[in-house]
Amino acid sequence: MDNYYGLVPRPRSVTAADGFFAVSAAFIECAAEFGETAAVCAAQLTEAGLACASGANGTGTANIRICEDAGVAHGEGYVLVVASDGITIRASRTAGVFYAFQTLRQLVMSAAEWYGCAAEGNGCAAEGNGRPAENPVPVRLPCCRIADEPAYEWRGFMLDTSRNFYPASFIKKVIDALAFHKLNRFHWHLTDDQGWRLYVPEYPLLTGIGGFRGDFRAKWVGKTGGFYTDAEVSEIVEYARLRNIIVVPEIETPGHSSSVLAAYPGLGCTGGPYQVEKRFGVFDDVLCAGNDDVFKLYDAVFDTVCRLFPGPYVHIGGDECPRTNWKTCPKCQARMKAEGLRNEDEIQSWMTVRFASMLEKRGKIPVGWDEVLDGTERLGLPESMIVQSWRGIQGGVKASKLGHKVIMSPQTNGCYLDYKNYDDDSEPGWINSATAETSYGFSPIPEGSGIDASFVLGGQGNLWTEVVYASRIAEYMMFPRLCALAECLWLPEREKDFDGFAGRLGCHKKRLETLDLRYYRGKLR
Repeated sequence: MDNYYGLVPRPRSVTAADGFFAVSAAFIECAAEFGETAAVCAAQLTEAGLACASGANGTGTANIRICEDAGVAHGEGYVLVVASDGITIRASRTAGVFYAFQTLRQLVMSAAEWYGCAAEGNGCAAEGNGRPAENPVPVRLPCCRIADEPAYEWRGFMLDTSRNFYPASFIKKVIDALAFHKLNRFHWHLTDDQGWRLYVPEYPLLTGIGGFRGDFRAKWVGKTGGFYTDAEVSEIVEYARLRNIIVVPEIETPGHSSSVLAAYPGLGCTGGPYQVEKRFGVFDDVLCAGNDDVFKLYDAVFDTVCRLFPGPYVHIGGDECPRTNWKTCPKCQARMKAEGLRNEDEIQSWMTVRFASMLEKRGKIPVGWDEVLDGTERLGLPESMIVQSWRGIQGGVKASKLGHKVIMSPQTNGCYLDYKNYDDDSEPGWINSATAETSYGFSPIPEGSGIDASFVLGGQGNLWTEVVYASRIAEYMMFPRLCALAECLWLPEREKDFDGFAGRLGCHKKRLETLDLRYYRGKLR
């Protein structure tokens, strides 16, 4: 079986069979309900080296057949059978079909690893750029049966595009890489102290001023930044949908708001002057809790978010919010008195409830970093609020005991991909280090933690970009640790095996190269 054919994440069950399926060109036959997915996956297989087309109900001799099968209970589960006379995919829903094709895509990209296909380039009936050759030789796929399904519902990755701005083309490249690894949530960090990336028609200065900052790397560069147009956002969201990924936008509240205050100084406690920060850290200038104009602005912001992002979730941040200015601000102190708040911690709790309620009224599920739990002992949180635990695992433990759904992404457990890949001064990254083995050791439900497993949605890797100023560096920080996290979120803890993962990674890195993805090549542990 050659170590599960180098597949990442590793399938739950692989049964090898004798022989192989040799194919020079493929046609996908499916019911109309799977046609959209089949068309996307046909294009992906063609890119991988197997010329492929698709059609609802078939228009010719099919050698890849998609069969709806209610017996495949998990919506993201699938059964993939490669036989000597063709390929069959069985799934109950579109998501399962898509993931079956991602497994097939990986097999096609690595076909020569086992059967010595004679094509030049990567040896998989493709030229060196991964596109099909004009006269492709047959791709030879090992006969096997793969039955697979994920362990966790939420398998996510967050990219911070506020600290450093990345073009829409790179966001789509990231989304395709996530889908390739069967991750299904793209958490898009759009606002912070260093930049506001979403255009809001009623408040054009959010991007006009808040979208750009000074560049400390070279004084002659001037300003750096940018924002995403409505058309770009819609294209990215649709691109993700076709790859079974929900985009989760994050709009920071009430801290990390320098870009808002630089654009609209009246929304701060002191009135300024403010600037879009070119420094990195935590700053005292936050949204003024006593100013109703703050909520008027966020009404418009949330209207824009809900118009552009049809998914069920909106992240409202909530992390690292100093109370310094609230303690001396007359408006904030008046708000405390009017609302019966006992201290400044409860100001944030009150604001969190208000922002979350604004989203609930719009039919969205609010998500927040684990600081949204602070100061809530008396006021509580909306029942629908999802808590993302990042400072460790205790936020997740507390939230689950309070009855809140939880996303685990503790910085202490290999989920923070801005950390160095290895503890070496020559490595990019900052604050700390986390090896691929550290990331592989992550579990959304840590043994002995006391977390209520029934409330854990899953987990997520996060890439903060304070020191990641180029997309190629971002790729290097993501891989192969994101491969490790993807496997952690696909497999139950009892089925994980780091040595097996490391053995498959050599084959998988060749796939990353075919996808034009940079990756760390050093020590894994």
